[in-house]
Amino acid sequence: MRLFHTLTLLMTLVTPAAFADDLYQVEMILVRQNAVPAIVSRAAPEDWAAGAQRLSADSVRTPSLNPEVEKLTASSEYTVLLHKAWQQNLGEEVSKVAISEGAEQFGQFPIEGTLSLKLGRFTDVDADFWVNQIDANGMVTASERLKQESHTKNGQLNFLDNGHLGLLIKITSLTAPAPRPAPEEIPD
Repeated sequence: MRLFHTLTLLMTLVTPAAFADDLYQVEMILVRQNAVPAIVSRAAPEDWAAGAQRLSADSVRTPSLNPEVEKLTASSEYTVLLHKAWQQNLGEEVSKVAISEGAEQFGQFPIEGTLSLKLGRFTDVDADFWVNQIDANGMVTASERLKQESHTKNGQLNFLDNGHLGLLIKITSLTAPAPRPAPEEIPD
């Protein structure tokens, strides 16, 4: 019985650490696939960032996927619309961040959206982005929308295909040790 109490005590000491949030770097590239006709949707809602936290200036990081952006830019098949990198804590609870690019006009941006992330065996990603056309009066006249959910593998570049818009995303742990490379040969 004493062993059972000791094991129970050890489990309560170790368990909270297993469920604690860890620090990750998130990097995303929003692209337009030029060969696919644009699908114009309803205008982006005014409350596009509802319930999401804005990226703070101290969380923004230098992007590491610049070679991929150069390849995409060099190709006539893609137009890079947005490239951002930041660090944030991820855990078993959904973390939703608001991301925007361009000059704000009446609460709207030329590019705006949210990224919801939840850590598990894979990271659950829910991306909801709007590429807006804004007139001289600051009103959104037309929008293209990327709405995509995925289970992404951490540490690898993942592509979320949404027809005319696509999202490249890489989520890398800043606290976990790097995975060992796979052996070239499997020993007998």
